[in-house]
Amino acid sequence: MDNNKSTPGHKDWELTHKEVAYQGFFRIERLWLRHKTFAGGWTDTFSRELFERGEVVCVLLYDPQRDVLVFTEQFRVGAIGADNTPWLTELVAGMVEAGESVEDVAARETMEEAGCRFERLLPICSYWSSPGGTSERVHLFCGLLDSRGVEGIHGLPEEHEDIRLRPMSFEDAWQAFEAGEIDNAATIIALQWMKIHHSELSQY
Repeated sequence: MDNNKSTPGHKDWELTHKEVAYQGFFRIERLWLRHKTFAGGWTDTFSRELFERGEVVCVLLYDPQRDVLVFTEQFRVGAIGADNTPWLTELVAGMVEAGESVEDVAARETMEEAGCRFERLLPICSYWSSPGGTSERVHLFCGLLDSRGVEGIHGLPEEHEDIRLRPMSFEDAWQAFEAGEIDNAATIIALQWMKIHHSELSQY
């Protein structure tokens, strides 16, 4: 291992040109760039397509008194090629809009998608979802709440949202994950975090 080489920073890459390759429901940009190499010198200028997604907030809703998780269930176009179903069990989630904090988004989306408010918001982690091709960064939280009466169908019709709530015990949720029924990244990461912190969360 060469300990004399420094970690690349912002001055070690250059964006020479970019253009909009597609603008619809989503935006795709084509970038031309180059960067320094670990061995020294620079790469040639190369192009990449970037799926511009921005920041998203996901909230795992949890009732520590009843040991109940409240998930959402909705149709996802990215899963239409799945062998079972494109209706996925997920977390409350939404995009960060201009002027909003991630905590603002967590509260807004919890109301829009679950029709309720959390009593306390705990940070879990923040991560790049797939940095090889998209700018999306996920901010993951756990929202503690009283789940009594939290049920039904929610979402904004103007955004074509049709969201059904799916409460389940932590044990049932973990079994669903192990059986492959819960198979999206944010929900899996949140469940693994809860597996580690389950006993201490029950004290809230």
